[in-house]
Amino acid sequence: MTVAKTRQERTRDAILDAAAALFLRNGFLGASMDEIAAVADVSKQTVYAHFHSKEALFLDVVRGLTGVAGDVHQEQVTEPLDDRPIADYLQEFAELQLTIVMTPKLMQLRRLVIGEVERFPELGKALHALGPQRSINRLSRAFAHYRKLGQLEADDLEAAASFFNWLVMGGPVNDAMLLGDAAIMPAEACRGQAAESVRIFLAAFGPRAKHQA
Repeated sequence: MTVAKTRQERTRDAILDAAAALFLRNGFLGASMDEIAAVADVSKQTVYAHFHSKEALFLDVVRGLTGVAGDVHQEQVTEPLDDRPIADYLQEFAELQLTIVMTPKLMQLRRLVIGEVERFPELGKALHALGPQRSINRLSRAFAHYRKLGQLEADDLEAAASFFNWLVMGGPVNDAMLLGDAAIMPAEACRGQAAESVRIFLAAFGPRAKHQA
């Protein structure tokens, strides 16, 4: 059953939506609390009642956008609890991860955070924890399951998870970061990128990899 949001929750959501749009469009310095209040259709005092500073609001925007992407992925790709082949699980995990992350909004957010990380190191920490590190942690747990099943050979599960995560995401993310939104991988290319990443990863960590070395 869906529980209706309170007026305070709706106000907070309106402020976060307005702030996200303005920060992504104008950057941290280019977005003012007056503008955010106007777009959210609330007073500036109301904005400060919910967020004590512009920096706190910015951090909540980063956490919110990144966390929602991770939540969607976790809801659609469940933890492996049976003998489903590891290749099938990794293909689904990687393809959906690319589809969710490779969007103009999340690439703009990543560029914005990188540009502000020296002034606000908490932004980078939040993006890392809720983005790539969350995926690596989930993969590590899945790899422990598949190692028990004999479908994976890896001594350091977190290192293997990190390797797979960046094998999937490294090239596409760097292209979009440096070349702009026009370089964002189209949805139809995500399947091929995921499949090639799975092939390379299992060539190194699959059950026959060590015996063939």
